[in-house]
Parts: sequence; structure tokens; C-alpha cells
Amino acid sequence: MTITRHQTGPRMSQAVAYGGLVFLAGQVDLDGPAATVGEQTANILRRIDGLLAEAGTDKSRLLSATIWITDMARFNEMNEVWDAWVSPGNTPARATVEAKLAAPHYLVEIAVVAAAGG
Repeated sequence: MTITRHQTGPRMSQAVAYGGLVFLAGQVDLDGPAATVGEQTANILRRIDGLLAEAGTDKSRLLSATIWITDMARFNEMNEVWDAWVSPGNTPARATVEAKLAAPHYLVEIAVVAAAGG
């Protein structure tokens, strides 16, 4: 089977497709980053949409998601944006964990696995 890597750098690839699956690296808000958890979540989800499209799939084919958030008191704010974005009837298995992220201005990080486009 062929491994296809997207947006590959010296440390990591942003997406890797193999065996009918697409694995995305953890995505953070690289556009600012925005001030709020909701704004960062929206920016991250737009980035995820783009990476999934580049890999030939979309959010309706999500299998799992892992979300790291720096403050669980902001969980509902993140969920409002997530719930408006996720494909109805196609919600993935999901875990959300409170964690310290790579830089203090990152409030949210999201990684997903999707089935390849069909």
C-alpha cells in the first residue's frame, strides 16, 4: 500500500493517508492566534477542512477526534463551535482532555482520523 504525505516538513506531515485512512497531525490556530477558545476552534476546523480536502476526504468521513484544551472551564465554548461544524449524523468517536499545549497562546489543539474519500 502507498503512503501519501501532505504538507511534509522536517519534523512532521500535516496529513498522512494510508490504507483507506487519513491521519491529521494535531492542528492549532496558526492564523493569529485568535484570542478566544471559540475563535481558535473555528480557525482550526477551517484548517482541518482544508487538509481533509487536500487528502481527498471531508468531515462527513471522520472516524475519531482528539481535542486538547488548556482550560476545561472553556469546554462549552469550544463545543458550540464544534457542534456547528461537525457533520450531523456523522459524528466521530471523540476524546477531550485538558492539557498544557506547545505555546501559551494556543488554547485548543485538534487531531482527527478520517476514512479516505469514497
